[in-house]
Amino acid sequence: MDTQSELYRAALLMHGHRCPAMPLGLRAGLAALEALGVERSRNGELRALVEIDRSHCGTCFADGIQMSTGCTFGKGNIDRLGYGKFAVTVIDHRSARSVRVVARPEVIQRSQESEFIAERRKGVPACQIDPRLSEDLIRRTLSDPTGSLFSVEPVRQIELPPPEPHAFDTFICDLCGETVVTRYAREREGRTVCIPCAEAAAQGKPVPLPVEQEASQ
Repeated sequence: MDTQSELYRAALLMHGHRCPAMPLGLRAGLAALEALGVERSRNGELRALVEIDRSHCGTCFADGIQMSTGCTFGKGNIDRLGYGKFAVTVIDHRSARSVRVVARPEVIQRSQESEFIAERRKGVPACQIDPRLSEDLIRRTLSDPTGSLFSVEPVRQIELPPPEPHAFDTFICDLCGETVVTRYAREREGRTVCIPCAEAAAQGKPVPLPVEQEASQ
């Protein structure tokens, strides 16, 4: 793979800036798919458990994983575990198998010692950094053999809970007037309300006026 790859270019468009972490996630996701012998998720066949968290270096890793695996926030089949690690476990629900892919320490160290990260440490936004400072890292990340980038753990057979059925029913909150999926309904003083309105009432915070009262004022 190189920077002209259709997959990389699509990932870059979605991600928004050039950096070494997003393509590393892209390759990690591809390595997991290869190990499991499966294709990119089109529905909810796969689930990705990403070990990064927020507000630390390399969180862009997750965007690469979303693009390569098809596990996305919208599909609801990606979770962030918050361990601060550059690793992902991909689960194939059809075969009840999983594989964990971990970036090798020397790959992360190479990035940490780069001029790109030196600029990030100064607080320079990634999109404002000279693209030439990340060019070599990105090229190597896209083209190096999988084994030099990652430790791919053995595929494991796992036990999975029954899948949660998709909910299609909705209601309109009696207080804020917004549409809510029915299973998230709460009862408050004889009214059917959404979670934020119910929590506001429980905490003694201001609750929106009922829709019909607002209309009459």
